[in-house]
Amino acid sequence: MLDVEKVRKDFPFFSNNPDLIYFDNAATTQKPQAVIDAVTDFYTTGAANVHRGDYPLSLHWDEKFDGTREIIGRFLNCQPNEVVYTGGSTHSLNQIAYGLEKNFLKAGDVVLTTVNEHASNLMPYFRMAKEAGIQFEFIPIDDQGNIHMEDAKKAMHEGVKAIVIASLTNVLGASQPVKELAALAHENGALMVVDGTASVPHGPTDVRDLDIDFLGFAGHKMCGPGGIGILYGKYELLQKMDPVFLGGSMNSRFNVCGDMSFQAAPDKFEAGTPNIEGVIGLGAAAEYLMGLGMQNIADYERELRQYAADQISQLDNIIFYNPDNVDGPIAINGKDIPAQDTGSYLAANNICVRSGNHCAKVLHEKIGTDSTVRLSLYFYNTKAEVDRTVEVLKDLSIENTLNVFF
Repeated sequence: MLDVEKVRKDFPFFSNNPDLIYFDNAATTQKPQAVIDAVTDFYTTGAANVHRGDYPLSLHWDEKFDGTREIIGRFLNCQPNEVVYTGGSTHSLNQIAYGLEKNFLKAGDVVLTTVNEHASNLMPYFRMAKEAGIQFEFIPIDDQGNIHMEDAKKAMHEGVKAIVIASLTNVLGASQPVKELAALAHENGALMVVDGTASVPHGPTDVRDLDIDFLGFAGHKMCGPGGIGILYGKYELLQKMDPVFLGGSMNSRFNVCGDMSFQAAPDKFEAGTPNIEGVIGLGAAAEYLMGLGMQNIADYERELRQYAADQISQLDNIIFYNPDNVDGPIAINGKDIPAQDTGSYLAANNICVRSGNHCAKVLHEKIGTDSTVRLSLYFYNTKAEVDRTVEVLKDLSIENTLNVFF
């Protein structure tokens, strides 16, 4: 059971911003003191590069840096050598797509995906289609973004070599049947690639149980620092995959003839000086979340989301796009009011949300609008914050949004 008032004391943000409601957690999350301390420690006790020095300070950070792989291994239920440090979800998903193109797919092969996907999980495949002749097709989704297995099975054919989807979508909060999709992919000789950016911070992720082949997610959306992400891959697949970036650390040798050989995974994917403090901070964030209990986080968030959904559904001045989903963001608009105006109106009332297309620019063809207001909750949000937001939304009108600007 999550004690939310106790949890909020771990986050300096709340004492520093007592009148602010932060419902933009799908964009980035606040940081607990444990993460702030871990990052600050790197700078204040003495920074040093990793895997390059034979002096005690460097060896100390080697241990911390490498130890984060062990932490993430426990967090995901995988081996540490299956954990690749990246610059974030975008980096992870692009590395996966590049590896698929270079090492696993050929012209004419098909990638199955959905119109739900974030730009980072669609655009690489759009480029692959133009440059390498690899095709993409869409699995149908329902009005709230959910994949139904009967539709996925109909979409599967012998040309499909990969299914690429977000386990939880970043606009409508559709929680996809990842385990069943992975089984379908493997039964047909295809790979299963998962964008876990919106799901990993909010509940348990067991990559062994799901039997997925690749996963990408970001540290800053799970209470960690910015500029750090994780790419998980089954080790034998990582070994077959070419890295995007070449440089120091990731090679075992190269010569003037242009001959090159790479380190084994995961090191071959980590060229150059890494984001050391980001890695250490991400380890602290994963430890913090595991201390709270990922299932406890999931249970609390579902209860809070349902509480918010029940109240918002009763507002006759609000269009609610995903009232029946149980996870993820709440997507709304004011009737006859542009999303940006609603976002500004809420901001004027000290409520932080995101308005726009949320980097899901092809989803509007499904839901009938190119912009929504997204309320994304996290485990440190409260029912009192929901109540205050609903009261503000009750007064949402064209006239009141105009008052924000004039």
